[in-house]
Amino acid sequence: MSLSKFVVAALAMSVSLTALGAGAHDDGHGQGATAGKSGKVSDVGRTINVEMHDNYYEPESIQVKPGETLRFVVSNKGNLVHEFNIGTPTMHEAHQKEMMMMVEHGVIQGGKLNRDMMEMDMGNGHSMKHDDPNSVLLEPGESKEVVWTFSEKGSIEFACNVPGHYQAGMYGDVNFE
Repeated sequence: MSLSKFVVAALAMSVSLTALGAGAHDDGHGQGATAGKSGKVSDVGRTINVEMHDNYYEPESIQVKPGETLRFVVSNKGNLVHEFNIGTPTMHEAHQKEMMMMVEHGVIQGGKLNRDMMEMDMGNGHSMKHDDPNSVLLEPGESKEVVWTFSEKGSIEFACNVPGHYQAGMYGDVNFE
């Protein structure tokens, strides 16, 4: 491993470990809410460009209408692997455990993804592919799209569930009009 990659990995782990003790954003009002469903490109009403930086999003919040379908063009502008995931606070809390497994098994390595290991069987028919329609996991410099239909008003947010990133403040609110 080159010195620069080692420094980035060490920094990522120190930030992540410090942030793990910071507590979560979940205020408890997300229970029972649904985040929506995968949208159809033909139903897209507007496109929102989202930049992921080392531990924040730009924009930090979005306005939506119930039933609205959006295209998110997500770009990782940071030095670390980041995730854009749409869900309730409770969903994010559960997903963080899966993301921790990805770090523990060497899938997420600071600023790199071991894509071969993403095929690994986690048991119960689950893999580490990270191919859910509400989420993208990106290395620095990568961009991908998410098309999503928001179904109902509720406590919905977009977040990075890489260990420690959510706790460090890498989440944004979805505000319903």
